[in-house]
Amino acid sequence: MSASNVLDDPAALAKLDPGGMLSCLRGLPDQCRDAWKTAHELALPRSYQEIDRIAVLGMGGSAIAGDVWRALLERECAVPVFNVRAYDLPPYVDERTLVIASSFSGDTEEVLSAFGQALAMPAPKIVVTTGGQLLTTARANGVPSFTFDYDGEPRAAFGWSLMPLLAIAASLRLMQGVAADVDEAVAVLDELVQKIAEDVPTTTNPAKKLARDLQGRLPVIYGAGPLIEVARRWKAQLNESGKSWASCEELPEIHHNAIIGYSYPREIADRTAVVFLESADLVHERVQLRYGFTKDLLARSGVAAHSVQARGVSALAQMLSLVLFGDYVSAYLSFLYGEDPTPTSAIDELKTWLARQK
Repeated sequence: MSASNVLDDPAALAKLDPGGMLSCLRGLPDQCRDAWKTAHELALPRSYQEIDRIAVLGMGGSAIAGDVWRALLERECAVPVFNVRAYDLPPYVDERTLVIASSFSGDTEEVLSAFGQALAMPAPKIVVTTGGQLLTTARANGVPSFTFDYDGEPRAAFGWSLMPLLAIAASLRLMQGVAADVDEAVAVLDELVQKIAEDVPTTTNPAKKLARDLQGRLPVIYGAGPLIEVARRWKAQLNESGKSWASCEELPEIHHNAIIGYSYPREIADRTAVVFLESADLVHERVQLRYGFTKDLLARSGVAAHSVQARGVSALAQMLSLVLFGDYVSAYLSFLYGEDPTPTSAIDELKTWLARQK
């Protein structure tokens, strides 16, 4: 069987997906629904509303959920959010900084290090995790914690990472109408799954079509405004699930540098594919004009370009629809390469190596 036909062969997909990534992707709408139902009941002290800024400690999928949350929050809230992907807390963290430590395993060493430093100061704190040392430490220090169980990869638990953050924003009155947005987003995801899941043939499945267009190429994901964070999610998923090199860029920044470099090396330009993440509501009208110019410039430079349109009305629905679409594209790309999307052996190797360095 050719690689191009594998996406429409249930037996081949089952063989290539022993970790059940496709099942995880299909379950994202229910995951978001369940996570919100549980998370919005999280009780927080009233004093947590008296904050000047928020620092989200996280790496990988947990950090990307923090990025998406920040992009949503800054659309309506004056409290700035900073994402800390480091071992050390930045100096701006003080008693009026809400520190949210998010780690799927609860054993992410960068998060544990930064959270340990936060414990030494009177900053309000919250933990989001399945367990591990982070939960043990939080409970020992009386830190409010949201815990969940999920049988899958951390990157597939996007709903469990994002929904608690949305619940926190609602509880602290930083965002309005969150429950309605979550309902709409889940409905949009339900509908999207019916269009791009594995049982939809390539001829009518836009996610499978895009994966085939990206096969053998370097994917470069373009986003603007809040969609910059979704572009970063695509990049990470193409790396982890797609087993592929990938990059992401943001508009309009690329118009001050990257567009000059489309020509060379010619070999790379010929094997690059740009994916534009688009939304008429979330992208500034002047940047939308720039999208058109950039597509024309890429065509003149001989670089392949594709577009994926956000679905839904709310910013949350639109961003999550693009997240799910990218997750499916990444899984399909791994199948085209004859790979199981679930394992991340190089990351596991690194963690083992780091453990021996202590």
